[in-house]
Amino acid sequence: MKKIGWFLIGIFTATLLSAFMAPMPSVAETVKLNYANFPPAPTFPCVQMERWKTEVEKRTNGKVLVNTFPGGTLLGAKNMMDGVIAGQADIGCLSMAYQPGRFVVTNASSLPLGIPNATVGSLVLWDLYQKYQPEEFAKVKVLTMFTTAPTNIMSKVPVRTLDDIKGLDLRASGGAAKILAAWGANPVGMPMPATVEALQKGVVKGLYSSLEVMKDFKFAETCKYVTVTDTVIYPFAVVMNMDKWNSLPKDVQKVMDDLRVEQAQWTGNYMDNHVKTAIEWSKTNQGVEFIQLSKEEKANWDAKLDFMATKWIGDTSAKGIPAQAIVDDLKRMIAEKSK
Repeated sequence: MKKIGWFLIGIFTATLLSAFMAPMPSVAETVKLNYANFPPAPTFPCVQMERWKTEVEKRTNGKVLVNTFPGGTLLGAKNMMDGVIAGQADIGCLSMAYQPGRFVVTNASSLPLGIPNATVGSLVLWDLYQKYQPEEFAKVKVLTMFTTAPTNIMSKVPVRTLDDIKGLDLRASGGAAKILAAWGANPVGMPMPATVEALQKGVVKGLYSSLEVMKDFKFAETCKYVTVTDTVIYPFAVVMNMDKWNSLPKDVQKVMDDLRVEQAQWTGNYMDNHVKTAIEWSKTNQGVEFIQLSKEEKANWDAKLDFMATKWIGDTSAKGIPAQAIVDDLKRMIAEKSK
């Protein structure tokens, strides 16, 4: 009997130990991601950021939590790409116009080729990236791309002719600065947030950008004139640190991949509608005058820009990049998406 008793005690003890030593059922940990952006929270790049955050958290059933950092609180405009590559932020939104020499292929979308709105621009930019897979994005995962609406002149003084713009100090960046120079203006490079103070102090007399900033940055309070040129767009990209991307569960990666084109189109649509709102607000609340160039005057302005695509093709081809094919593809994509 004693042997049986000890035998039963041994079985009980072994069972108890095995229960304690057995691995606990795995509980899926929440994936936390930091998303950096450089403009203030109310602006359209940050609105699209919050929309992406909401959709990812919803579609992953709470498996992913995205912390957003607008206004340059985590990374600034010019160090966004390198900061994401280094892991200072998991995700970052960057304006490629701030580094035209680095993002050569995607910045071709900002040539004056007739992109009519942000929706077309965003879809064209994404297709361009997908086709050419530029080397400058090899160290990151691209989550989406989008563009502004076409650019226009916002100024403290009326600009009705090419004579009016000569020597005028206007804020612009990237390819847009070259356009202003071709028209005879004096382009001044600076990030958009810095332009508010520059206008107040008289450092610049206006800016060249898409018109949502009239409301988002309250530029309509100082710039009482808008000259409608609808010339070119600014391209943006949202990128993720590659190590962070590779660490994500496959189902989370699929959610983000499925959002890439949808997010581009959503942002383009939002931007186009937001521009309409900003125009109406500027007219009604701030008494801004919108100057429409005559057909003849607009032709004179456009003729000053004819050299840009030709020069870009020549300079870029010298770097071993198929520049002519890129421009041809852009023209075809713009025509297709505009339908």
